[in-house]
Amino acid sequence: MSGIGVHKAAHKQYAATPPMGWNSWDCYGASVTEEEVLGNARYMAEHLKPFGWEYVVVDIQWYEPGALSSSYRPFVPLEMDGYSRLVPAVNRFPSSAGGKGFKPLADVIHGLGLQFGIHIMRGIPRQAVHANTPIQGTERRAREIAANNICPWNSDMYGVNPDAEGAQAYYDSLFRLYAEWEVDFVKVDDIAASRLYHIHHREIEMIRTAIDRCGRPMVLSLSPGAAPLEYGGLLAGNANMWRMTDDFWDVWPLLKDMFGRCEQWYPFVGNGSWPDCDMLPLGHIGLRSVDGGASNRQTRFTPEEQQTMMTLWNLFRSPLMFGGELRDNDAWTLSLLTNEEVLAVHRDGRGARPLYRREDRTVWTSLAPDGGVYVALFNLGDAPAEVSAELAELGLAPGTREARDLWARRSLGRVEDGLRFTLPPHGSKLVKLAPEG
Repeated sequence: MSGIGVHKAAHKQYAATPPMGWNSWDCYGASVTEEEVLGNARYMAEHLKPFGWEYVVVDIQWYEPGALSSSYRPFVPLEMDGYSRLVPAVNRFPSSAGGKGFKPLADVIHGLGLQFGIHIMRGIPRQAVHANTPIQGTERRAREIAANNICPWNSDMYGVNPDAEGAQAYYDSLFRLYAEWEVDFVKVDDIAASRLYHIHHREIEMIRTAIDRCGRPMVLSLSPGAAPLEYGGLLAGNANMWRMTDDFWDVWPLLKDMFGRCEQWYPFVGNGSWPDCDMLPLGHIGLRSVDGGASNRQTRFTPEEQQTMMTLWNLFRSPLMFGGELRDNDAWTLSLLTNEEVLAVHRDGRGARPLYRREDRTVWTSLAPDGGVYVALFNLGDAPAEVSAELAELGLAPGTREARDLWARRSLGRVEDGLRFTLPPHGSKLVKLAPEG
């Protein structure tokens, strides 16, 4: 089934390199406010934009006036316009008053030289279905296009019946609205791997069509869960990024598990399509998000684990979406986001692949555009271990390459036969082997 879906070239250019940005979920759950979004955007513009960070994404339930955390309030009234479309809660996003939607907030973020994104749930609002409200562009109404394939963890929506007349018109109307708001990035949830209904591949195709018709380039991100590998062709053909995992949090077993997921998905990396390892739970997280364990905390990852995560995400070329409150970053956290040599691996690396997996030792590699070779060595075990990569395994002649430690930003000298490092538990090393000469 990997061939399902047609690879459409136009949307690939919207994310020629893996998107990099900030998302409000890990720190604010469903309750982020306009003031908090703007504060993080201003930090990004000042400290991160020169390094390629550009997306500011408002996560779930921006239309819920009483949202308090990542624990959803079921069946509460939501803000909605006259055409069955959810709109920002004015008490949380004051600039949206008077029917302006997210356009004023997007204008400020664009003025900072950044891009603006939102999260939406698959489907049509329950309250629209119950009230049978109109849909723009069709005589059909909400109840006529709804399907009872509901999300098991959020009560806001019914699904959409792809066979119903008016269903495509509904999605078209949504993305026309988002184009009016000048949205650059849309994360669609409960669609890539619904817990109850598998992948909603027809709604993915409808959303692709709606974006293509709306007249504005928008990066399309799909969540949540472990997207089914057999649908890789459809995902690459319709989206720019899609989740390989349920929500990723700051505990070692989830990070160790990600290596296996990357081993499955690496053939799909590139050309404007990016399998997504999920957000980076770094820095100050859980301010009002109660998912993922203890609230209001610094990341529970050790420094070694943080570097290991960033090494894997960068070499694999996963999208980088920072989850913490940016304004609380310390020097260490900021250094993980602003190392130009590491970010060059993310931006310019090609052909990332696992070289080997031997018990708790694994090595990944990719190619640099100048003919160099990137090598990432990982100790996934709970005790120190030597991890190596022989030049012969990499297809390189002995004694021909200079090595550089990218995190430390220092030369390691000429490599004779291979790389060997004793790494701490859960530790890593990222090395560039220079072009031959």
